[in-house]
Amino acid sequence: MGEVLSQNEIDSLLNALNSGEFDAEEMKESAAEKQVKNYDFARPAKFSKEHLRTMEFIFEHYGRLLSTNLPAYLRKTVQVEVENSEAVTYSEFSNSLSNPVLLGVVNFEPMPGSIILELATNLGYAMVDRMLGGLGEPMEKSREFSEIEILIIERIMNACINLMSEPWKNVAEIHPRLERIETNSQFAQFISPSEMIAIITISIKVGDVEGRMNICLPYMTLEDVMDRLNTKYWFTSMQARGEQEYTEILESLLSKAPMPVKAVLGKSTISVNDFINLQVGDIIRVDTKVDQELDVYVGNIKKFTALPGASGEQYAVRVTSVIREEQ
Repeated sequence: MGEVLSQNEIDSLLNALNSGEFDAEEMKESAAEKQVKNYDFARPAKFSKEHLRTMEFIFEHYGRLLSTNLPAYLRKTVQVEVENSEAVTYSEFSNSLSNPVLLGVVNFEPMPGSIILELATNLGYAMVDRMLGGLGEPMEKSREFSEIEILIIERIMNACINLMSEPWKNVAEIHPRLERIETNSQFAQFISPSEMIAIITISIKVGDVEGRMNICLPYMTLEDVMDRLNTKYWFTSMQARGEQEYTEILESLLSKAPMPVKAVLGKSTISVNDFINLQVGDIIRVDTKVDQELDVYVGNIKKFTALPGASGEQYAVRVTSVIREEQ
């Protein structure tokens, strides 16, 4: 914000303009000059607000997938919500970590480098307890995770990571893969401390236990797709892909739909008494001849005419004409 002038300063400025000490045209020219902006080289602005906003949209989609898929593993309701996004240096992120910690290092193929998933330890304890048949309650006192607990958390993390491909489809085709899980923050130096990262904070509630998942996305990993991380490209790509996939899915489902087809050999009218007394070997005379075309129905709509015959040891009909709607 510019400096606010007092009433005395405003009066002095007006008097100077009236007396000719200041030239209004010169002031306009100086105001039109390009303003200099301070730039912090220690924290370069590599992620714009548009980039962060688009990543929030992506992870909102991801959150919906988590809330529908995780209950199958945990057998409890799971609520997921994106809280915020911000751009910081990696050193700020790593310095905020405490011990023990749950850090999943994820290979973001085909993009270079890896991303990091930090899961709150209380959620980790609750998920392990739930997977082992407990009520899903966190530990009262934080402690190191055992090897068995790490293997259980690894299974849950793999399930979470496998869901990432779909939300990122509109930006890039990715094949994320969990490389390892670190529980000690001292070994969390995966990238340069000065590297800029985007952090997406997601709130996860499993039953009554609530915690956060921080997703750390380094700039060097996303550099090749930064131009696609804008809402205009994302929504346009999503709409085009959505319409195409929707059409393909419909066609695939329709091609597998069973259709009842029946050929009517003929019709006849008999009395109720004759119908009741029908026996094996009795003959019912119908109103069609042997060489006469039959009506073939798809559902309840007459679509074809056909001649009766046989195919091997089975009865069959040979289609002779197609009945159009205008007929």
